Amino acid sequence: MRFRSRLPLYLSLVTLLLGLSACSRAPGVFQQQFLALGTLVDVSIYGVDRDKAQAAVDAVARTMQSAEQEWHAWKPSRLTQINQALQAGKAITLTPEEASVMQQAMAVSRRSDYLFDPAIGKLVALWGFHTDVRPDGPPPAMQSIQALLQQHPSMADLNLQNNVLRSGNPAVQLDFGGFAKGVAIDQAIAALRQLGIQNAIVNAGGDMRIIGSKGEQPWHIGIRHPRAPGVIASINMRGDESIYTSGDYERFFDYQGKRYHHILDPRTGMPAPDVTSVTVIHSNAAIAEAADKALFIAGPAGFVGMAAQLGITEAMLIDSKGAVYLTPAMAKRIHFEVTPDPETIVVQPQK
Repeated sequence: MRFRSRLPLYLSLVTLLLGLSACSRAPGVFQQQFLALGTLVDVSIYGVDRDKAQAAVDAVARTMQSAEQEWHAWKPSRLTQINQALQAGKAITLTPEEASVMQQAMAVSRRSDYLFDPAIGKLVALWGFHTDVRPDGPPPAMQSIQALLQQHPSMADLNLQNNVLRSGNPAVQLDFGGFAKGVAIDQAIAALRQLGIQNAIVNAGGDMRIIGSKGEQPWHIGIRHPRAPGVIASINMRGDESIYTSGDYERFFDYQGKRYHHILDPRTGMPAPDVTSVTVIHSNAAIAEAADKALFIAGPAGFVGMAAQLGITEAMLIDSKGAVYLTPAMAKRIHFEVTPDPETIVVQPQK
């Protein structure tokens, strides 16, 4: 059995095509790394002096580390306090900032028909993913999974009015592991802009938001191959965009020859089948992160419809057989570094 986490940069789904270390050697690029949100955060800034760039990176680090203290799913945090109140049937007053994040999560969850549903934290814990290193052992018993599903924990159970959060379902346990990083990246970009930074990348374990450019050149991003070393495709980013990829190789364990990954389908309580990776581009990092999970769970059959439902125009899904599904807008932008069999490229119209 083995378990992989997102901590090493090597496990990042999306990396700069030539590597961020190469960016650090390029004229005008300041690059620095730090740990936050359980992953390696890499910040690249172009076109300002070293002192200003260092101050900007320090601001990003404070923002990301504050987000970790706010939204960590199992270590003591504000989120664990919120969960304790909800499970006790008590109302809890949120700050305006916390309420804004909660409202955003509730809205995208509803738009995804609750395929993206952070209320299934107890299910995530049952699978052993509420640890930095999953203990050795088999997947949870189906009886235990079904017992949780019968309680129907969902973001639909939350009621938020005047910054006061309630839930009538004690089975609800929030886990923003598929959302908080996007929130933190959006906040980090806002912090950079307040300091006058116009050209930068904030890359948290391969998920990133990009603003501006690298001089006269666009930021050039590589998308990791889900089943081979290196990248499968690359793309030039336009001014202000987020790019997120979820894969079945990020956090997973093998048991008796079968892989079990961390992207759980709220409907079945099991890891979503038939998909190896999904990549989404959107202006907002939090929405990109949430949509990425919803499209992964929707699978090949639901990919196009769910993308349209969430307002995602640029996305790619690679299924377990290696077939590639692209929205038309993504097909126009992406460049395959490893050319798949043309018969496996499926470009479907938006519905």
